[in-house]
Amino acid sequence: MAYTAGDTILDDEYNDFVGKATSPYGYNHFAGTGAGAYGLNQTSIATVSAGGTINASSWNSLFTGLDNIANHTNVAITSSSVSAGDTIAIRSALVSDLASLAAAVAAGSTSATALTDRAAGTSTNGNTWNSTSTIERSITFANNATMRAFFNAGGSIKIDPAISGSTAGNKDTVFSELTAAVGILEFKAHATTRSGSGETQTSFASGTGFHDISTSYVSLLKLTSNNSGYTSDYLQIYAKLNAAPSSATVITIKQVGSDPAADTTYTSPNTSGVPANPNECPALVLALTAKEPTSAQGLASAIQYSSTAQVSNSAS
Repeated sequence: MAYTAGDTILDDEYNDFVGKATSPYGYNHFAGTGAGAYGLNQTSIATVSAGGTINASSWNSLFTGLDNIANHTNVAITSSSVSAGDTIAIRSALVSDLASLAAAVAAGSTSATALTDRAAGTSTNGNTWNSTSTIERSITFANNATMRAFFNAGGSIKIDPAISGSTAGNKDTVFSELTAAVGILEFKAHATTRSGSGETQTSFASGTGFHDISTSYVSLLKLTSNNSGYTSDYLQIYAKLNAAPSSATVITIKQVGSDPAADTTYTSPNTSGVPANPNECPALVLALTAKEPTSAQGLASAIQYSSTAQVSNSAS
């Protein structure tokens, strides 16, 4: 349908463009609070009452909102503003634009570039260890709408493991290489990426993101050492929420270092200079960074976490 000045524009059709919560979705469903993979927590646009007049200002509120979301998601659209008396031949373009933007948000705004890193806490083992190192850190959002909007708008959690200090033994090398091989593990709306390479990748949940997990820990990555004599040593990273994605406000990341491998390189009287306790592993570090959506390209304000905390930290 092509509208022209003087035509009657149906209020229920305009209201669908604005507020329809079933496919094809209206603006408020993917740009407002929304549900599930839809929703950027932006201000919703008002619908009109039954039989109400749809003015140019109403259309322009919708067009402005579409432009803002298009700018953030980097999706090309064709809708534009109108003035009183203009020809309104926009229905097909508008429907297509709404569908494109809804799909971009549902995918986690993978082309968004208005994102910036903010440190989200670092924990380090208090001592060396020769059995298991476990560190858990949490990131909390003000409410579920903010948390979903964070991931839907292209936000992610960067997980950066490392070692701290040295035991002067072979296990320094083992866990230095394992943490380096992880690189940065980036947890997104529907995927997890790994920037590092090397070691033995025992498991990698590359297709798992925020919308795929719940209250039980899900393994994102497990790397096992490929060093001779230490192939039972590994580093594993998990994630969980405090509720289903539709109501969660907290994400917790767990990093586990495991050292079943025995090191028998030390023999008395140690004339070769081997450490007296070669079974000791270096302290591990878990650093988190939130890659937060900003207001630089269309969003009304940055979408940020509220607080972070260390949940547990043990080394034995």
